[in-house]
Amino acid sequence: MSTLEKCVEKSFEGRKIREYLKEEMGLSSRLIRGAAIDKRILVNNNPVKMNYVLKENDNILINLIKKESQNIEPEKMELDIVYEDKDIIVVNKRPNMVVHPTKRYQSGTLANGLLYYFRETNQNCIVRLVSRLDMDTSGLIIIAKNQYAHMELSKEMQQNNIEKRYLTIVHGHMEEMQGTIDKPIYRPEEEGNMKRVVDDRGQRSITHYKVVERLKDADLVECLLETGRTHQIRVHLSSLGHPIFGDTLYGYEEDSEIMKRQALHAYGLNFKSPRTKEELELRAKLPDDIQQLLEMLRV
Repeated sequence: MSTLEKCVEKSFEGRKIREYLKEEMGLSSRLIRGAAIDKRILVNNNPVKMNYVLKENDNILINLIKKESQNIEPEKMELDIVYEDKDIIVVNKRPNMVVHPTKRYQSGTLANGLLYYFRETNQNCIVRLVSRLDMDTSGLIIIAKNQYAHMELSKEMQQNNIEKRYLTIVHGHMEEMQGTIDKPIYRPEEEGNMKRVVDDRGQRSITHYKVVERLKDADLVECLLETGRTHQIRVHLSSLGHPIFGDTLYGYEEDSEIMKRQALHAYGLNFKSPRTKEELELRAKLPDDIQQLLEMLRV
């Protein structure tokens, strides 16, 4: 069972439990309200109301598991699980896979596969996405198993405390072996237009890059995101005149003959466990299609 547990210190004696849960444990009002209604907040093994007055050495236990459902059909599929504990699961998403069902893609998504996995392993979880990737981008995605983990990691994501590293192959040789691209990204207000542009009307967007390997009229580049705008790496590299191989939206149409999707892989995540605050450093190897392109360009 997934729980949070705390022993009340003398300094909080006489305070109401609601204040303690917010100030000391950092829980949101929404989480507290839901857990209180379901009687999942216990003091010394007894459910309490939120005006309960604390005493020194009171044992507070919060059960994070609650009955939930999603309108997503569980689907058996092979998942590449890189890390899992009682709060989170991190999956290496394969290329050409949608993360969450849409009108166009009702099945075959990562969420379909995760719900099946949760059911098969007797985990009462729904899919709470902490991070997302484009359909054609492969790599690491964080999914929270409970409301608390989702709340903690979403906060870290908003504060840019989750380090996201990508590997990509670009056309041509970058002028500098490493640097920072600090250009605002804007979405033009044209209906149905997915394409973003560098424009002063946009949000500030920052990508740090480093050339990992020089190839035949191409570079293998590592990108570290400081901000997380839609298509950020693709837009930024294209704006320098070095579009990503296979990226027909921001690069060259003819690329589709050698690479069926943008050669972009979210290979690294560094972040703190929501519960233990232990630093996690997770990595995923390059998928076969990018590895093959790499070998071809080394010739």
